[in-house]
Amino acid sequence: MFASGYRTEFGLSHGEFGSVYMLGTLASAITLVFLGKVVDFYSVRIVSCLVIVALAVACALMASAQSVPGLIFAIYCLRLAGQGMMTHTAITAMGRWFVAERGRAVSVTSAGHQLGEAIFPFIVIGLLASIDWRLMWWACSVALLLVALPLIRLCFTLDRTPSGAAKEQSETGRQWTRAEAIRDPWFWLATCGVLAPGFIGTSVWFHQVHLLELKQWDSGVLVAGFAMMSLVSVATSLLTGQMIDRISAHQLLPLVLVPLIVGCFLLSVAQQGYLLLVFMLLLGICYGFYGAIFGAIWSEVYGTRHLGAIRSVVFACMVLASAVGPGITGWLIDYGVGFEQQLLFMSGISFIGVIVLVPTANRLRGHVLDNAAAL
Repeated sequence: MFASGYRTEFGLSHGEFGSVYMLGTLASAITLVFLGKVVDFYSVRIVSCLVIVALAVACALMASAQSVPGLIFAIYCLRLAGQGMMTHTAITAMGRWFVAERGRAVSVTSAGHQLGEAIFPFIVIGLLASIDWRLMWWACSVALLLVALPLIRLCFTLDRTPSGAAKEQSETGRQWTRAEAIRDPWFWLATCGVLAPGFIGTSVWFHQVHLLELKQWDSGVLVAGFAMMSLVSVATSLLTGQMIDRISAHQLLPLVLVPLIVGCFLLSVAQQGYLLLVFMLLLGICYGFYGAIFGAIWSEVYGTRHLGAIRSVVFACMVLASAVGPGITGWLIDYGVGFEQQLLFMSGISFIGVIVLVPTANRLRGHVLDNAAAL
């Protein structure tokens, strides 16, 4: 929603701004691999407070960026502290703190992200009509320090980190290290499931103005679509969380990409604006599956002792996908490959992903059984 302001301010094309975004996000993904394991060594309370302060600084950097290198660095900080460490810290904590109802705990936590996607686009559009985009980022920085930081400190008045018998219960079975997990080929095949939602969702959001111009649709359809996507995502996530506690996350793994197969195809051929709402609904279902399943599956399969280090690799891959998506699609737009054609390709990639995830889910079930047998 800020993209047109950045392109105007810094004189960037779709492809050039996609490259700027990609560079900053790629750097954040690389950093996250090393930084993400801090949640295995320090309390969530300390990490959460530091991350909120870092995100406030990142917002201030976005507000004050005066050059393209400054914009790249600001995006790097924003992506690392925001989507990177904020989400990673929250989901890792849920995977470690809860056992019997881990699926529901992760799904409730994921709902915060999804509700934000429903609420903040309306706030941003309303405020951008009357204030400059730089002032918006200053307001975000102040809000984080004056609202989010005191709230998180209040929530952690009581330490929730498991200890003693509770810690032993959360660490039953084999506890894989990160080195062991990344040597497991099924880990990487499962990780492929996080790539398509990040790549496709971010690409569509990043080029939303271009898409509306291409289809000659009113921007109000997209705003309504964001709200629909987020509400459906929350409902799907909560339902999936209950299914995880009854069935298991790894058995639900192939469901993640199914909505994208249909959604990308429909958006590619769509001429009527209401089909954008259908796409956003399907994207919301995908995100609901994704948030709950990929929040719970790593602790379920690889244990909780090294969960932060293992999840940091997965999350870095997701951030990587969301980085290269706008860059690649932007370049293709500049070189004459239509976004509608690209959406057809995304639908095909999602179909291949489902085919890969079916045997992967079966093999991960073998890991879970082997882990239990190691008791």
